[in-house]
Amino acid sequence: MKIALLAEKYTPDLGGLAISTARLACMLASAGHEVRVFAPTSSLSPFEKRSLTHEGVSITRFGAQKRVDDTLVAWFELLVEEHKRESFDVLHAYFLAQAGFVATYAGRYLGVPSVVSIRGNDIERAAFDPSRFSQVMYALQNADAITTNSSELVRKARAFFDREVILIPNGVDTQLFKPMKKNMVLAEALGLPAAGDGDKGDTPVIGFVGELREKKGMRSLLTGYAQANQESPLTLLIVGEVRAGEDKKFFDDFRLSNPQAQIIVTGQVPHADLPGYYALIDIFVHPSLRDGMPNALLEAMACERPVIVTPVGGMADVVTGGKNGLLVSVNDANSLAAAIGELLSNPEKRIELGRSARELVRSKFDMEQELNANLEVYRSLGISR
Repeated sequence: MKIALLAEKYTPDLGGLAISTARLACMLASAGHEVRVFAPTSSLSPFEKRSLTHEGVSITRFGAQKRVDDTLVAWFELLVEEHKRESFDVLHAYFLAQAGFVATYAGRYLGVPSVVSIRGNDIERAAFDPSRFSQVMYALQNADAITTNSSELVRKARAFFDREVILIPNGVDTQLFKPMKKNMVLAEALGLPAAGDGDKGDTPVIGFVGELREKKGMRSLLTGYAQANQESPLTLLIVGEVRAGEDKKFFDDFRLSNPQAQIIVTGQVPHADLPGYYALIDIFVHPSLRDGMPNALLEAMACERPVIVTPVGGMADVVTGGKNGLLVSVNDANSLAAAIGELLSNPEKRIELGRSARELVRSKFDMEQELNANLEVYRSLGISR
């Protein structure tokens, strides 16, 4: 099967969309299918194009142009040109608005089945953008198949256009993301104070993984951490970066007004290196305002980290409060601080929640299940190769 995979981001770009797209591409390639990824990038000048092969996946990046519509035209024309050479069996877009529009339009133009995967922001924000609403609706109405990764996003998609939306949860590599001992060399390199086991008198570590920004609950995370830190010294470890702009300004202002806070920001970390960072975290926190199904949550659970999350998006599908994690209200720093305090005072509960979390991920969020579900979608469209 020859699959054209369209995404607005792809590794080494930041964010869960890039990680999820690369995961699917590599899984499909490992299963013996020919995968071509097409993704714009601001790191190339307009009209510039570069191709490379990585882990069996052929990746073509092309320069984004100043005008979004010019970028979309270039994307469409690139697909048409490459289809003449290779005859794709399916066009699969990972994001509803721009990638989904291009894949759906190109699919109808070329007579090739199109699949559009809704990931989160593409329907929770892009659908409210007048400049992208028509693209969202066109893809929802005309794609041959629509998938998404959470029950909540299924409901939101069907509220726009009543059609079948197939639920395919994210998968995680539980052989890579697994429990491991803390790497003391890494801990010391990061400057973690008195790094140890988190329950023997050293400073516990509250962790967030990804790009910290408002959507991910940055304000409640910082405020909740500050409240918990007043009760007992804690370190907040942000494995990733803080989004530039207003989010970074708020973050910097918070640090200036809270000099007693112990906050460490690692900067971008290679995905394959993340398990070592999860091992340093005593409590994983992800208090999003809205979300799809965060890769970081599944990774933390696979690493047997106790998690505290808000019941939004796919997190509501994954976490059962008190069984494999704790749930707190959206934008509620007080409940977040209380949940952190509850787990810090009960090491046995942290262990129990972590073990239950890994068991759930291994049984329901396996990468093979994600791969097979996508292949079944292709087969349902009459693609048998």
